[in-house]
Amino acid sequence: MASAIGCCSLKVTHQGGMPKWRSPRAAVVPNFHLPMRSYEVKNSDCIIFVLCVRGSHVGVGLLPNPVFCILGSIGIKMLSHDSLVVFLLFVLSILATTSVDDVKSLRLITAIKTPYLPDGRFDLEAYDTLVNMQIEDGVEGVIVGGTTGEGQLMSWDEHIMLIGHTVNCFGGSIKVIGNTGSNSTREAIHATEQGFAVGMHAALHINPYYGKTSLEGLVSHFDSVLSMGPTIIYNVPSRTGQDIPPRVVHTLAQRPNLAGIKECVGNDRVKQYTSHGLVVWSGNDDQCHDSRWDYGATGVISVTSNLVPGLMRELMFGGKNPSLNSKLTHLIEWLFQEPNPISLNTALAQLGVVRPVFRLPYVPLPLAKRVEFVNIVKDLGRENFVGDKNVQVLDDNDFILIGRY
Repeated sequence: MASAIGCCSLKVTHQGGMPKWRSPRAAVVPNFHLPMRSYEVKNSDCIIFVLCVRGSHVGVGLLPNPVFCILGSIGIKMLSHDSLVVFLLFVLSILATTSVDDVKSLRLITAIKTPYLPDGRFDLEAYDTLVNMQIEDGVEGVIVGGTTGEGQLMSWDEHIMLIGHTVNCFGGSIKVIGNTGSNSTREAIHATEQGFAVGMHAALHINPYYGKTSLEGLVSHFDSVLSMGPTIIYNVPSRTGQDIPPRVVHTLAQRPNLAGIKECVGNDRVKQYTSHGLVVWSGNDDQCHDSRWDYGATGVISVTSNLVPGLMRELMFGGKNPSLNSKLTHLIEWLFQEPNPISLNTALAQLGVVRPVFRLPYVPLPLAKRVEFVNIVKDLGRENFVGDKNVQVLDDNDFILIGRY
């Protein structure tokens, strides 16, 4: 089964092997989909299972067969369902263990786009191809189901499944950071439990938006999830309506699982943290070069790297490069002329990397802006962008907008 869907067993990927990647059968064969709810399917390499906790779906996970040999030796048939679930959670957490220092060292993390099929479901073939292109161009981590990945438009079942799928197929080659944050502490706790259960390496957490809380409430909210594993806190007041002030961050910095903060307020705030030894990723692509080389940021959590991962890697690893930074300015400005991920979704469709399918309320950029993108690609060089198809303008009627899925 594992080979059929293009996922490598943990026995291979987590011992340093690099088997040849191939797209998952789930997205190639019509009406064949990764399971949302099932129990176990065995083959000679691994077992694919879905854990059920508190009566709700947790997600897809992989265990090598030796684990189940152990289970057999202790009498698997004698274990209750709850005991088996606890055991599987424990083993999977061991296999997927990532230290906080591993996360702190990441320089380039892509907030990965989630592509869709014409009926609105995930297009896993396009998704896996995009993730694989990130890996090939040196990206070190992906945020799954973030704002860019439209986690806000997913059910939690979809969300956790996609995290587990990403870990299963690519967890040996790239760090998988699941966006399991919520403005509900209860949901954040439950989603983070599920995310770590299916093997994510770290969690991304936003502060409670809309129903804002006090500074003491912010600390309590983050403390509720920090004990579970490596965590990145995400500060983006333009979306949440509330800044996470330095006094809160410095309080949380005492917790051993805080890997760092994705900071969107600006480079002065970045410097305020890095001067005290905190790890910071710039959340602003237009500022990330200066953040990295002038203000002490570790790197960037990037939207632009969906499109030009190789150039963004050069920007983060190649030393100070104002010339390259200037070359990317037009693309970055184009990407953020409308709320993210509208422009990114449009661009990836024009490049032929994803289908031109939008989950509402997102809609494509107008025709004039699509023409502008074609010229940007020509200026930067098609070879620097993901995919291998010619960039196209696309007509308005090429796009599919979906409100119910």
